[in-house]
Amino acid sequence: MAIKTTIRESVAIIKMTGKTASNSFSREAIKEIAEAIDASLNNQEVRGIVITGEGKFFSAGADIKGFKKHIEDETIIDFIHDLTGKLHPLILRMRRSPKILVAAINGAAAGGGLGLALACDARVAGPSAKLAASYAGIGLSPDGGTTWLLPRLVGDQVSRRFFLENQIWGPKEAQGYGAVDYYVSEEEFIPKAIEIAATWSQWGSHTREATKHLIDVQTSQELDAHLNHERLLIEAAGTTTDFREGVDAFLNKRPANFE
Repeated sequence: MAIKTTIRESVAIIKMTGKTASNSFSREAIKEIAEAIDASLNNQEVRGIVITGEGKFFSAGADIKGFKKHIEDETIIDFIHDLTGKLHPLILRMRRSPKILVAAINGAAAGGGLGLALACDARVAGPSAKLAASYAGIGLSPDGGTTWLLPRLVGDQVSRRFFLENQIWGPKEAQGYGAVDYYVSEEEFIPKAIEIAATWSQWGSHTREATKHLIDVQTSQELDAHLNHERLLIEAAGTTTDFREGVDAFLNKRPANFE
C-alpha cells in the first residue's frame, strides 16, 4: 500500500509513502490520496486527521516527467484538468468538513502538495520541512488553492514574494511568516500533530464546522452580512444535542461529552 492509515483513538494518521509522496500528482497517486483522505473524512469514528509523508517528501507535487510526456502527446490540458479535477474538490471537502485536519510536514511540500498542507486546519513542521510553490520555475501559474489559502496565513505581499520569487521556506522561516503553527524536532512533530488534532476535535461537530466556515468566509463579506451569518449559525447550534450537553456540563461543573 502506498498510503498507510492508522487510527489512534479518534485521530486518523494518513501517511503518504513512495510515489504518493514524491510524485503526488500523477493520475494514480492523486486518486489514492483523495480516496485515503475521503475514507477518514467519512469515518464516523474519526474526529481528527493527521496527514504526513515519508522521507524527504511530504507531498512533492507533480511528476515533471509526466508533464513532458503529455506536452509531447499534446494531452497536457486534459492531464492538468484531470489532476485539478481530483485535487480541487478534495480541498473543498477538507475545508468544509467538521473534522480537524493537521499537516505534519516532514519534508518538501511543493506545488499541489503545498495546497494539500495549506488546506489543513493546522501545520506542524519537522526539521526537514520545506514549503515551495515551484510553479513559476516551470512556467505554470499556481493551483491547489495556494493563492487563496497562503495569503490568509501570511498576507498578500509575503505571498506575492513567495510565488513570484519562487521562494523556498524552511521550517523556521515558514513558522516566522505564519505558514506553519509549530516547528518541532523530528521526534516531536507527529505527536504534536496528533495532539493538535485531538485537542481541536474535542468540541461538537457543529462548533468545528461552523467555526471553520466562518473564518474562511470572513474576508469575502461585509461585517453586517457576517454578523447575520454568525447569527444564523449560532441559532442552528442552539438546537443541537451538543449545546444541551455543553450547558448541562457547565452548570454541573463536569467535562462535556460532545458527539
